[in-house]
Amino acid sequence: MIDLIFQASPLADTHSGDFSFLSLFMQADWVVRSVMIVLTIASIWSWVVAIDKFIMFAMLKRRATAFEDTFWSGRTLDELSAALGSDTRDPMARVFAAAMREYNESRNATAASGVLGRSNATHERIDSVMNLVINRELAKAERGMTVLATVASASVFVGLFGTVWGIMNAFRAIAVSQNTNLSVVAPGIAEALFATALGLIAAIPALIFYNMFTADLDKYGGRLEGYSDELSAILSRKLSKGA
Repeated sequence: MIDLIFQASPLADTHSGDFSFLSLFMQADWVVRSVMIVLTIASIWSWVVAIDKFIMFAMLKRRATAFEDTFWSGRTLDELSAALGSDTRDPMARVFAAAMREYNESRNATAASGVLGRSNATHERIDSVMNLVINRELAKAERGMTVLATVASASVFVGLFGTVWGIMNAFRAIAVSQNTNLSVVAPGIAEALFATALGLIAAIPALIFYNMFTADLDKYGGRLEGYSDELSAILSRKLSKGA
């Protein structure tokens, strides 16, 4: 099978001596060319995801700051809930809306039980609702991270495959021409190194983006959880006072 693939591959001595990137791509055999195409697509895809994440995290941070300023402006929770209305574009606002909805429904419930037991059950439900919203929002923010992780880990090995194949072409050229002159092996080696370079070009930025956005996601998750703890404490005090 490998012999048939080699027979379909261009010989190294058919190279024109032009070592530009475009020429290396056009003169490469179909295996190395396929590797180059895959790596180029992977690199472009990772940059698209990275740009989307840059914009998303910038918007999340800006909206969270604006919501926190509004939340701590001194207005009551009922006033904030009424002012917020259906404008819940920010995940932090959705956490607040879900908590207030559960709080109001529990406060208006007519189930007859002990005040302390009802307060504890309501507090547990509010915490559960907020945790569900936080997990859902973090899952949304995490979309695309798998692409960056996959490109960062797999691109190097895909490039290595292209490298090995290019070196095999170089040795084949030596065997066919019975000549170890550098002009015989240079084209295959150049293809191999080009595939290696493309693998690194795809993998290194993807790895940097993945680590950076993972840190941003952890910070934002901690910010959401910290806010939910503060809101839970406020609602718990209101429940224990029988508000």
